Amino acid sequence: MTRLFVHELRAQQLLFWRSRESAFFTFLLPIIFLVLLGSVYGDEQFNGINGSTYLLAGLIGYGVVATAFAGLAITLVVRRESGVLKRVRGTPLPASVYLSAVIVSTLIVIALEVVTQLLIGTYVLDASWPQSPAAFVLVLVVGAAAFAALGLALTGLVRSADGSSAVVNAIYLPMTFISGVFFSTEGMPAFLRAIGDVLPLTYLLRLSRETFVAGDGLDMPWGSLAAIVVWGIVGFLVAVRMFKWEPREV
Repeated sequence: MTRLFVHELRAQQLLFWRSRESAFFTFLLPIIFLVLLGSVYGDEQFNGINGSTYLLAGLIGYGVVATAFAGLAITLVVRRESGVLKRVRGTPLPASVYLSAVIVSTLIVIALEVVTQLLIGTYVLDASWPQSPAAFVLVLVVGAAAFAALGLALTGLVRSADGSSAVVNAIYLPMTFISGVFFSTEGMPAFLRAIGDVLPLTYLLRLSRETFVAGDGLDMPWGSLAAIVVWGIVGFLVAVRMFKWEPREV
């Protein structure tokens, strides 16, 4: 079983990096945003945090959502509607091994992306390094797992490959703005702040930024971490019920 998993994981990595569109929008785009916005707003202050550090923490969260939620959902819907998932079910490869390899491959991409963002943010934009590295890693792992579960759940709601990008982007792009990836949400209207207060990305950003300024991981807002876990559990339960292997397009 381990050899099957490793073989499938390698195949998933090759598929990802060979897809220029996926590599650009889920891996390179957050890095490009970091360089552009950090160059412009890096010297400002957001909520008492250096602008470069604030943007670095926010765009790390953006990268997690773009890869684990949007990228994963679109990829699986396209594979489902093209018959790839149905053919996988007809092979000796266990479904659990296939999905595990897809998710772990996504986590590897996120890890590479985060390392790249940290290096660019620290050595090019003069952003701070996380003051609590262990808490930072914990937040990223929990956040990535939760958004991967939500991405799997979303595939059950998208009926066509053509509509997958539109549906996913209609959900995650507004979420990035309302949650405060690129700027502080203090100036937003009250109704937008109320919406943002329940979004999982808001909690991820809050925790991510906390690890950059707090040196003691034990002082992190554990309630925010619990909220992300709850969102992940909800996503997992919906995915178990609604995830499909056969095409749904009529």
